[in-house]
Amino acid sequence: MIRYLLLILMFFVACEKKQAIHNVSQADKLYDEGANLLLKDNVEAYKKFQKALHYYYKVRDSSNISKSLICQAIAQKYTGDIFGAETTLVDALTFMKEGDESLYSAYSTLGDIKYAQKEYTSAEEWYSKGLSEKNISQKDRFDMLNNKGASEYRQKKYSSALRTLQSIDLKNVKDINLKNRIQENIVYTQWLQNKNYPAQSEFEKLLKLKLKNEDNWGANSSYSHLAEINQDSNPTKSLYYAQQMLNIANKIKSPDDRLEAIEKISLVDNPSNAIKNFKLYKNLSDSIQNYKNDNRNRFAYIKYDSEKKEIENQRLKADNSQKKLNILLLLMALILALIVIVWFRKRQIRLKQEKEIEVKNTQLKMSKKVHDVVANGIYQVMTKIENQEDFDRDKALDELEFVYEKSRDISYDKIGEEKEFSKVVSELIASFNNDTVKTFTAGNSPAIWESVSPTVKEEVYQMVRELMVNMKKHSRASHVAVKFEKINNVVEIQYKDNGIGIPGDLVYKNGLRNTASRIEAIKGTITFDTKIEKGLKVNLSFPVS
Repeated sequence: MIRYLLLILMFFVACEKKQAIHNVSQADKLYDEGANLLLKDNVEAYKKFQKALHYYYKVRDSSNISKSLICQAIAQKYTGDIFGAETTLVDALTFMKEGDESLYSAYSTLGDIKYAQKEYTSAEEWYSKGLSEKNISQKDRFDMLNNKGASEYRQKKYSSALRTLQSIDLKNVKDINLKNRIQENIVYTQWLQNKNYPAQSEFEKLLKLKLKNEDNWGANSSYSHLAEINQDSNPTKSLYYAQQMLNIANKIKSPDDRLEAIEKISLVDNPSNAIKNFKLYKNLSDSIQNYKNDNRNRFAYIKYDSEKKEIENQRLKADNSQKKLNILLLLMALILALIVIVWFRKRQIRLKQEKEIEVKNTQLKMSKKVHDVVANGIYQVMTKIENQEDFDRDKALDELEFVYEKSRDISYDKIGEEKEFSKVVSELIASFNNDTVKTFTAGNSPAIWESVSPTVKEEVYQMVRELMVNMKKHSRASHVAVKFEKINNVVEIQYKDNGIGIPGDLVYKNGLRNTASRIEAIKGTITFDTKIEKGLKVNLSFPVS
């Protein structure tokens, strides 16, 4: 039964393993699709990562769960759902351990979120945490140092910001756009620290490089800085740069940059355009807020819908698990029933066989008793009648009556209880004495039988009688001698005649077959010696307790 149960369990384990492999494969595919959509279509990317999470949760892949959540937070951040992104990142951190390769990415993104929320001190702390991680690429390290420097100058920690930014070896920065951003932040920090710093020419030089490399996002940053440094000294030039920033912002579809550009335009534009600029700013601000709210709700709905489906899947899974358990229990019950039926059937067959053997043994025992008591008893009476010249009718009837009484209670013979056993044995042997056969007995004293139990006496009596009957029927002997001797609590009986002997193939036929089984019953031994010059010699011996 255990083997069958193990086979069933192995089947279910194999199914679970196959399902786990399928889950990982599906999750990895969806993760890659989401990564390709990230920053192109952040809502669709978020959906892909949510579906990937569904499978990663099933296999408890904490590493890929955290990676997927970080990517979701990035998608939320770039669509304006700042608070949702922060919540998602905190969730990601619960699946991460110290030394996890994705920790720096989570810390860096949290720094970006805090920077967007204008919580610059907190942003600096998260960037520092990210920089403390060991498994960071050189590019990611340079990017985080640049962002940390920006969060420091926003706190007016200009010297600290310059130390952070200037710690970057620009010769090792392979990404030209990142290199330009770092240089621009160094120039901007120096200008913030000293408003007389000649930043104009350096910003214009960096702007040309960015436009040449079609880095419109970077160009917008330069236009913003140029508009800011000229705001008080040259409003006309500041207005030009702010308008250029607005044009690029419209081109790259950056609502936040558009809003910043309109704000800078309002500060230096003709006062007659103030109402127009205010309405434009107000409408755009409301539109951006609505856009962020819509995205926040959209992300929340995607997560809710996924969780709702997961709950439904869990319910269905629980139902399926219950069904599998019911099937398993049913199979176990069927196997158990089959085993019980087979066992019961075998037991019935075994009991039947044992009963048949018992009946056969009983029949054999009864047959043996009949032979011992009735057949040999009658044969003994016949022998006496045959050997006696003067037939004593009454004595013959007495002996026949004795055989009759023995046959009525054939299960137990009381030989030796009424008479001294040595006399019973001597009379038995003497009863076969006649004109042609002379019988002799030696050593048959009462002392020999003192410690012999009635049961053993019965067996001995029957063995001696079987030997004598066999002699009378087959041996043609004229002299028979039976010698009794007791040596060291072992009774030895030696039978010897001068007849024709018994061929080897006839020894276990007739009554002598019973003699062999009787001697075994009393833990004795019997030896048939047919190799003597003439006749038969049989040695019997058995222990006396």
